[in-house]
Formats: sequence, C-alpha cells, structure tokens
Amino acid sequence: QVQLVESGGGSEQAGGSLRLSCAASGYNYDYYCLAWFRQHPGQEREGVAALDSNGSTSYADSVKGRFTISLDNAKTTLYLQMNSLKPEDTAMYYCAADVGLCRSLPTPYEFANWGQGTQVTVSS
Repeated sequence: QVQLVESGGGSEQAGGSLRLSCAASGYNYDYYCLAWFRQHPGQEREGVAALDSNGSTSYADSVKGRFTISLDNAKTTLYLQMNSLKPEDTAMYYCAADVGLCRSLPTPYEFANWGQGTQVTVSS
C-alpha cells in the first residue's frame, strides 16, 4: 500500500523560500511517476511538478525557474524546493504517486495515491 505524508508547509513572505517534503513508502514499481499538485480554494487541483523513474522532470509554466522537484537517493522522500515565492503560490500542496512514467505534466486524474496535503501561505 502506497503511503504519502507531506510536511514543510507554512507561512512565508513573498521572495522567500520553502521546501516541502513527502515521505513515500510502498510504491514498489519499476516505473513510477511522483508529482506535486496544488489547489487554490474553490479551484481544481493543478499540477506543479513531476518526476519519474527515468529521471524526467516537468514543471508548470508558473513555477519554472523557481521550483525544483527532486527525490532522495533512497527514493523515500520527494522534495519540492520553492524559491522566489509569490502570493499566488498560496495553496494546499499535495504529493501523488502512481505506476508508469509521467506525462509531460500529469493531471490529477492519473494518480490513485495522495498525501493529506500541506498548506503554503505567501504574504506580500
């Protein structure tokens, strides 16, 4: 059973940085896609960044050059380093995992496994 637990959210001022972590276990797949999504109040969940077992990464245009997705060598923790934060980055952030390689930037409908989310608030 895949388990995902996010941490690292919080409040930060615009221009600051945060690093989100997602402790991942149980995804014993040869091919996998791991991703970060975010959801603004009243809106659909949107893809932020993704990484797959081939090492391919993809990012939403809104975060390119500011956010970096990575996986530790033990493949147990997924990270999202967020720099140059903007107020529009305020959202609930979720990590997700599923079998198979990622699409260019996956949609939430492709993932069966989700964490509980961590809130990020960026003030101007």
